[in-house]
Amino acid sequence: MISLPSLHPSLLKPSLSLLSSSSPSAPPFLQSLSFPTTPPTKPIPLRSSKPLHAKCSSTTASPTSEPDPHHTRPISTLKIAIIGFGNYGQFLAKTLVSQGHQVLAHSRSDYSNIAKKLRVSFFLNPHDLCEQHPEIILLCTSIISTEQVLKSLPLQRLKRSTLFVDVLSVKEFAKNLLLDVLPRDFDIICSHPMFGPQSAKQSWKDLFFVYEKVRIGNESSRLQRCEEFLGIFQREGCKMVEMSCQEQDKFAAGSQFMTHTVGRVLDVFGLESTPINTKGYETLLDLVENTCGDSFDLYYGLFLFNRSALEMLERLDLVFDALRNELFGRLHHVVRKQLFENGEKGKNPQDISYRNGAALASTSNALRSQNVIIPYEFKGKISESVDDSSKLKIAIVGFGNFGQFLAKTLARQGHSVLAYSRTDYRDVARKLGVSFFSDANDLCEEHPEVILLCTSILSTEKVLKSLPLQRLKRSTLFVDVLSVKEFPRNLFLQHLPSDFDILCTHPMFGPESGKNGWNGLAFVFDKVRVGNDERHAARCNRFLDIFAREGCRMVEMACAEHDWHAAGSQFITHTMGRVLEKLDLVPTPINTKGYETLLKLVENTAGDSFELYYGLFMYNVNAMEQLERMDFAFESLKKQLFGRLHGVIRKELFGNSEKLEVLQEKSVERNGAALSSSPESVEIS
Repeated sequence: MISLPSLHPSLLKPSLSLLSSSSPSAPPFLQSLSFPTTPPTKPIPLRSSKPLHAKCSSTTASPTSEPDPHHTRPISTLKIAIIGFGNYGQFLAKTLVSQGHQVLAHSRSDYSNIAKKLRVSFFLNPHDLCEQHPEIILLCTSIISTEQVLKSLPLQRLKRSTLFVDVLSVKEFAKNLLLDVLPRDFDIICSHPMFGPQSAKQSWKDLFFVYEKVRIGNESSRLQRCEEFLGIFQREGCKMVEMSCQEQDKFAAGSQFMTHTVGRVLDVFGLESTPINTKGYETLLDLVENTCGDSFDLYYGLFLFNRSALEMLERLDLVFDALRNELFGRLHHVVRKQLFENGEKGKNPQDISYRNGAALASTSNALRSQNVIIPYEFKGKISESVDDSSKLKIAIVGFGNFGQFLAKTLARQGHSVLAYSRTDYRDVARKLGVSFFSDANDLCEEHPEVILLCTSILSTEKVLKSLPLQRLKRSTLFVDVLSVKEFPRNLFLQHLPSDFDILCTHPMFGPESGKNGWNGLAFVFDKVRVGNDERHAARCNRFLDIFAREGCRMVEMACAEHDWHAAGSQFITHTMGRVLEKLDLVPTPINTKGYETLLKLVENTAGDSFELYYGLFMYNVNAMEQLERMDFAFESLKKQLFGRLHGVIRKELFGNSEKLEVLQEKSVERNGAALSSSPESVEIS
């Protein structure tokens, strides 16, 4: 009978509660499966671990350049047999050999050539390996194959006091299996190195090694052997965390399983690099690369054999639905307002113009060609300040966080900076060397050369329409810095007089990501309308030089092209960050590098208002499509997981009978084919 101890008995969605055999409404065939809520344990006369709180220790290598003799040569050489000599087994073997231990290996595949290069003795036959009497058996098999491999080992050929160690990513399953299969006089350590060939290719320093001493004999030699094995990882600088298997699985479901789930959803989504990647998007690309290098079997094992994983999957599903509902609720409110406000009650929803351009794909035929990406090169002298001929008089409209962030650099470069905002930022402006105006008329009468709109996406139209444009010079240059580009482009073209210049820009950074300088950060722009005379063109270039001078990567790109890329990068980054924020992810004592990436993503995106995120959705014509693709990717991953689970259950319940039916069908087909092809077929006249 198959035992699936990892599935969580209490589920959030009733539709999936049938997967629990403890459910009173579960079908009879599921009730026959074993889904224990408490792992079975045996009374053990030897030393057994109690429930543990995390206990962390680490060693720091000496900073001296001389090699540490204790690092390369252990106090006592151990004879360690690695069972499962794939990528991970080979990865551990390199360090074991470098420390001077005697390493043996066995695997179903023939790795004798690789073993020889690593100075490892390889055995194709497990009997031959066990007869070598290794002190430690190190199980490096996949989660799914561990039970089969363990039961196939000739345990009778080992010394009775052999120490068994596993390195699986799930611990309660491994612990229960080892206690169930191994004789009582075998010692057991359940361990989880929280790193692999990719994350530890430089070193193991400061990476977590989690373990539980499940069963260790009282003899001093066995206690010493246990400490010597743990010393292998401590000598490499690992952070040693002693923790119960149950506690580790709880943390791992919220960190490791969640990290792999997000990575695989984004992989199914088809995440690709764009010419305008943000730092947040780059972290998502790295996450996909790191997690999808592992096999699906590993991910499926994390799901199947960790009792907390299903609950985490359901929570992720629910928060994604909640975020979508919040977005659609806002959209529904906007539609109702346009339909029924000002006596327009009888208007058909399809007749609404959606002049903001977000809800309808009216620009779906917009140019989407890489040919519109034109590199911009700053040919001037890079310096801290500009000469008098290059100085601009720039009026910032919207002097919130982002307006103040830009003002610091503009003022430092020597430009004359004015500011206007509905909120009184007079004191802040004075400290920055900026002239503040609480009346838009007073600001416009100063005749700034550039109006720099730093308003929120949602308020931009209202603010633009409120400006006394008649008080400006007719050739004023209008610039926006919104995260969406087709919307402000169309808005400017619709409301600004034809003799006003228009430059649509998007600094792909903010106060957080640009706090240490703008060097190498993308600045995207589209010269929507710039006068043909030399004076207009020069002023536009002088404004762009502000960002080029700071080292920005200048990317000239059509607004439609920008929004296409941004929907697949910036909007998806914010979506994933807000989904994870709703999960209330918290640091654990055993964070992986991938999980640290998710926590950083939440920190960066959650700092922005929901209005910004809603603006990215509402005013980017491609956002709805990307949201639906994300939903489809998540559903596809769930189907793949539950399809595997369904296959396991069917194989257990109906495997023998289905094989018999298939054999009978093939037999009938062969007999039928033989009859139809027989020359002695009966002819009926």
